[in-house]
Amino acid sequence: MFPAVVCLQGKKKEGNAAKYMTRSQAVKYLQVSLSVFRQLCIHKGVFPREPKKKVKGNHHTYYHIKDILFLKHEPLLETLREIRVHEKKVKKAESKKNRNLAERLERHKPDYSLDRLVKERYPTFVDALRDLDDCLSMVHLFAALPAVEREHIEVDRIHKCRRLSHEWQAYISRTHKLRKTFISVKGIYYQAEVQGQIVTWLTPHALQQVLPSDVDYKIMLTFLKFYETQLELVNYKLYQSINVKYPPILDPRLEALAADLYGLTRYLDASARASLVESIDVRPSGSDQNEEQQEGTKLEEPELRLAQLQHNLSSSEPGSLMRLVDDVREEDEDDEETKECRNFFKGMKFFLSREVPRESLLFVIPAFGGMISWEGEGAPFPESDSSITHQIVDRPTQKRMFLSREYVQPQWIYDCINFRVILPTDEYLVGRVAPPHLSPFVDNEEEGHVPEYAETIKRLQAAARKEVLPLPGAGEDDLGDPQNLQGIIDRAEEIEAAEKKRKMAILQKQYLDELKMELESCQYHDHSDTSKLKDAEGPDAEDSLPNLKQIAEDAENMSKVLISRKKRKLLEAMEIGKDRKKAHIKLLKERKKKIDEAEKSG
Repeated sequence: MFPAVVCLQGKKKEGNAAKYMTRSQAVKYLQVSLSVFRQLCIHKGVFPREPKKKVKGNHHTYYHIKDILFLKHEPLLETLREIRVHEKKVKKAESKKNRNLAERLERHKPDYSLDRLVKERYPTFVDALRDLDDCLSMVHLFAALPAVEREHIEVDRIHKCRRLSHEWQAYISRTHKLRKTFISVKGIYYQAEVQGQIVTWLTPHALQQVLPSDVDYKIMLTFLKFYETQLELVNYKLYQSINVKYPPILDPRLEALAADLYGLTRYLDASARASLVESIDVRPSGSDQNEEQQEGTKLEEPELRLAQLQHNLSSSEPGSLMRLVDDVREEDEDDEETKECRNFFKGMKFFLSREVPRESLLFVIPAFGGMISWEGEGAPFPESDSSITHQIVDRPTQKRMFLSREYVQPQWIYDCINFRVILPTDEYLVGRVAPPHLSPFVDNEEEGHVPEYAETIKRLQAAARKEVLPLPGAGEDDLGDPQNLQGIIDRAEEIEAAEKKRKMAILQKQYLDELKMELESCQYHDHSDTSKLKDAEGPDAEDSLPNLKQIAEDAENMSKVLISRKKRKLLEAMEIGKDRKKAHIKLLKERKKKIDEAEKSG
C-alpha cells in the first residue's frame, strides 16, 4: 500500500480503491489545474484506465495510482507550474493596462524541451519509428491548417510542421521507401517501410481547411508539441544514416516559389553524392598505402569498383562520376523491393499541369525513380521539352498537345504504383471516366469480393511478369501486340476459371467428408435405425437419411453450449460481422448487375 494513497484517501483501503483514483482526486493530489494535468499526461504518455469495479461510479475517469506517483516526481511538473504563474502575471498586467510590463513578461516566458521525454518513452530508435503513424498524421494536418489567433495556432507552428513534413517526405522519396498510396475523401494515405517498420500516415488534400468550432485545439496543440520533437529527432537520425547534414539548407529561390520538397530532394541528392565522392577521393598514398598493404587491409569490392570507375572518367565529367557513385551504392545496399521502386519509373519524364495535386506528385513520382517538372518558375525543364513521356492533366485545357507524350489523369500514377505495373493509359485519358481507384490496403480475397478491375490488373501483372504462356506459334515479342495480348488474357481467364472450379470441387468434397465423419460419430443414433437405413432399398432410402445440414447445426449449437458465456458472446459478434460482410458483398453484386443491365439496355 502506497503511503500517498493513505494520505489522500484518509484511511487504508484494498482492491480497486487502493489501485485507482479519479481525475479530480489526481488533480487535487498533484496541486495543479486541470489543463496542466492534461499537458503532463499527454507528454508523459499517461492515459485513463478502466478498472473492473468503479468505486466512485461510472461517470468518473480513473487513473492508476502508480501513474499518478510517476507524474508527481516529473521535473516538468514544476516548469508547468511556473508557466501557469507566469500567465497569471501577464493577465494581471494586461488587466491593469500596463502594456510595457505585459510585453516584457511575454518576452521572458519560460519554455521547456521534450527531448528527454521522447528518449524516455522511446528507448530505441525502432520504438520511435513504430509509433510514428499518429505523429506524422498530426504534423501533416497542421501543416495544411491556416494560422488562427483565437485558437492559438501560430504561424511559426504551421511553418515548422510544414518543414518537418517536407523533410520526412524528402527522405522517403530519396531512399525510395514509399510502398503504397491511396486517395480517399479524408485525404491521401501513404505507407512507407523504414528500417523494417511499416509507417502509415494521412495527409489532407491541398484545399482550404475549415476549422470546426467543437474541437479543443489546445489539447491538439499539446499533442503537436510532443510530436514535433519526436519527428525532429527521427528526421535527424534518418538524415545521419545517409550521411546528410541536418537540418538541411534550402535554396531560398525554391523556398520562395513554394517548391520546398523539390529543394529538399535536390539537397539530399547533392549531399549524399558529395559525401560518397569525398570518401572515394580521400585515399591513402605513399607510405600510408604501403603500411596498409603490410597490415593486410583490403578494400571492399564496391570500393574497388568505384575506384576503377573513377579512373575511367575524365575530369570534365564530375556529374557522371556522381551518378556512377550513386548508382553503384544503391545497387549494392538496397533490398529487392527498394530496387524495384527505384527503377519503376526509370527513364520516364513527367510534366505536371497547373490543376493537378503538385505536392503529392512531387513526393510520389521521384520516390519511384521518375523525373518530374511542373508549370511555373523553378521547374527543372519546360513543358516544350521533347523528352517528356507523360503529362499529368486533370482537365482538357491544353492549348497544344504533343504527339510524343501521353496525357493521363493523376489516378494513373497512383494505380501504377500500388500494383507495380505500368498500366495501359487508354482508360486514364483526359475526358474519360477513370476506372475505380482500388485501395491497396484492402485484401480482396479476405473480404470475399474481388472487383472486376482488380481481376484485369492481375492479368496485366501476370503478362508483365511473362507468367502467362503465349499462344501457339507466338514468340515473346508478340506480347506487345494488342491482338495477341487479348488472346493471352482470354486464355488466362479460362485457366483461372478452371482452377477456381477445381478448387471448389475439392472444398465441396472435403465438406461432405467431414459431415459424413460427424454423422458416423453421433452417439444419439441407435443401432436399429442404422440397420433400417442399410436394409432400405429404392428412392425411399435416400429420403430416410438424416438431414446433414440439420446435424451440422445441432453439433454447432452443442459446441456453443459447452463454451463460456464470454467466448460465446465473442463468437456471436464474429458471426454478426460475417453476416454483415456477406450482406455487403451481396449488395455490391446486385449493384454491379444493375449497372451491367443498364449498359446493355442503353
